[in-house]
Amino acid sequence: MSAPLPNNPPGLSVLDMQLLHQLGDRIKRTRKARGLGTVAVAQQAGMSRTTLYAVESGDPNASMGSYLRVMACLGLSGELAMVASDVMQPAQAGTAAGRSHRPRPTVQVTVSTDRSRHQVQDLQSLALHAAAVRLVKEDGALRDKASQVVQKWLHDDPTSRSAPLWQEWQAILKTGAFRKAAGRSVRAQQLRQASPLATILPAEMRLSILNEVSQLKAGVVLGAPAMAVES
Repeated sequence: MSAPLPNNPPGLSVLDMQLLHQLGDRIKRTRKARGLGTVAVAQQAGMSRTTLYAVESGDPNASMGSYLRVMACLGLSGELAMVASDVMQPAQAGTAAGRSHRPRPTVQVTVSTDRSRHQVQDLQSLALHAAAVRLVKEDGALRDKASQVVQKWLHDDPTSRSAPLWQEWQAILKTGAFRKAAGRSVRAQQLRQASPLATILPAEMRLSILNEVSQLKAGVVLGAPAMAVES
């Protein structure tokens, strides 16, 4: 995966977003496979159904604690233990394991997005939206520019089928409620399709994100080189 451009605001990469989406999808599939409803799991995890929905959507704004509690409720703590343990870490120097020439097992994971047009476009729109929101939050002039774009759209085409979405964008820009368009719900997708934020995203930043999406479609291999274990 290519490194972000130096002038990109800090944020999740497209790969990070895809990993969270896959985790959320896995949690949701596990809950359904065990015949558990959202009310029961939310109560057991001590959270609202809204927070559970955020976890199952792979929302980066949901706390790590929320993910951990839901995974514990679904019996997925063993996988968390693997991530948290040092079993795949280099052995300490001077120990028998450190002196061994026997390689540790290597774990490699290929991360990719579904090649279907829908999933790729949704991941791309989420990444572009997140980048634009970071810019707008840092620069009020960009928010004003986006508001002017919406006003022009409504003035030029007030009877458009997108007019209700543009009106909602007026409220979002005024209140800063950008999370309304950041989820994976149908409504959030519709809002992103009618978003004025795309107009304020620098071309080089857009290209960087599109390149990341393209690389993810081909598959990104994550893994560590072989390391020694005790004979």
